[in-house]
Amino acid sequence: MLLSIRHHLRYVYDRPVFLEPMTLRLTPKQDCSQQLLEHSLRLNAAPAGSSAIQAADGSGALVCWFVEERDQLEITMEARVRTLRTNPFDWIITFAPAQQLPARYPEAERAALAPYLDLYQGASLGAPFQTQQQAPSQVQVQAPLGFGPGAGAGPGDGSVAAWAAELAAAVDQNTTAFLMQLADRIHHDFQHVGRFEDEPMAPEQTLLGRTGACRDTAMLFVAACRSQGLAARFVSGYSIHHPPEVTEHELHAWAEVYLPGAGWRGYDPSLGLAVADGHLVLATAPDHRLAAPVTGTYRGTGVTSTMTYALSVRALEAEAAETPEELNPAHPEAGSPDPLDRL
Repeated sequence: MLLSIRHHLRYVYDRPVFLEPMTLRLTPKQDCSQQLLEHSLRLNAAPAGSSAIQAADGSGALVCWFVEERDQLEITMEARVRTLRTNPFDWIITFAPAQQLPARYPEAERAALAPYLDLYQGASLGAPFQTQQQAPSQVQVQAPLGFGPGAGAGPGDGSVAAWAAELAAAVDQNTTAFLMQLADRIHHDFQHVGRFEDEPMAPEQTLLGRTGACRDTAMLFVAACRSQGLAARFVSGYSIHHPPEVTEHELHAWAEVYLPGAGWRGYDPSLGLAVADGHLVLATAPDHRLAAPVTGTYRGTGVTSTMTYALSVRALEAEAAETPEELNPAHPEAGSPDPLDRL
């Protein structure tokens, strides 16, 4: 599926502030499930310097730094991406101990997957949560999708583990059936809300209240999987699908699980489905804060700030069929876009 994305963020401060170095995770990933055809990332005023980097999970990111005070910051990302995974079930599990729960991995893979198996990953590392509806604070420009105060002992602790064990028993400990059952149960048994402020809730709190936003249910899915020995990570990105509680496109969150022979496979518990070509990945991480599209700090005592955003996600298959030569006029070598275009 060919997708067009335009994501605009505007931060306004009531007086000039000094922006500390900022990380922008606004470059869609390029891997076996999606191909980046065109990409531009622009700031309304050029930073003093910038560097394209490869993040710990392999995602592309841009680090910017500044030398002058400013009272506003605008970031615009535009991209065209071809999503490739039309069949989310085109895989087999090649290591027998991973076919039943609690899952086990080959030793070499288990060592590589350690951050995604840790039941306590990030639990005591809370950071302020900001969604795109909320103004950045004095210490955090934007840090969505991270553990925060009240997160409890960590994912997979206590009631979540017991709940996941019940679901696993109901499907005879079958890994494949468990993953779909988990996504389906969260989708049908929970109230999904458009919660635009505050940090993600602890998985136990989401489970107890049977309600949450996409970031909350994604955290719960990750916690339940880890409690059953499955490596799982948090994903931030976009989806062409509209949950009933959302009236316009928002930054979306879901989970991925690693299976021997299948690699990383996405599951969206807020929609109750295995992820195919209707989702576009920006960043993935074991610690949700490392999947934030924009992170950074600023200095300015007593400064208040606001943030506004606009997001458009469109499927372009019909347009592409009519004018295929317009797919990538600016980049003849499609698949090798310049992440620093026009910065």
